[in-house]
Amino acid sequence: MDFSMVVSEDRIKRAYKDGEFENLPGYGKPLNLEDLSAVPENLRMAYKMLKNAGFSPEEQRLRQEVMSIEDLIRTCENPEEKSRLNQELSAKLLKYNKIMSSRGARTNSSLFKNYERKIEKKLL
Repeated sequence: MDFSMVVSEDRIKRAYKDGEFENLPGYGKPLNLEDLSAVPENLRMAYKMLKNAGFSPEEQRLRQEVMSIEDLIRTCENPEEKSRLNQELSAKLLKYNKIMSSRGARTNSSLFKNYERKIEKKLL
């Protein structure tokens, strides 16, 4: 150990003995560590940055599903299937907008407010 490590360790031990760490928030509680074992090691930093910026995996999954459904609608020729896909798209967009509004993010929710009310009236 070099000199700075010895001094640092000594100061930390002294502060601990003096009780300077006892009034910290979360003192005596277990740490809430994230399990990132499913994320490849070279992507963990990017994943953490996106998560800290407010992007969630569920949000990303919904966005991908919306884009896939939109592609299917463009290529669909069967009117019944197209109707079913439009309903599925509406449900995904409502779910996505709820996630975004719960985060306080700005969305194009003005386009969906009336539509959402109409759907909720039909469901009730």
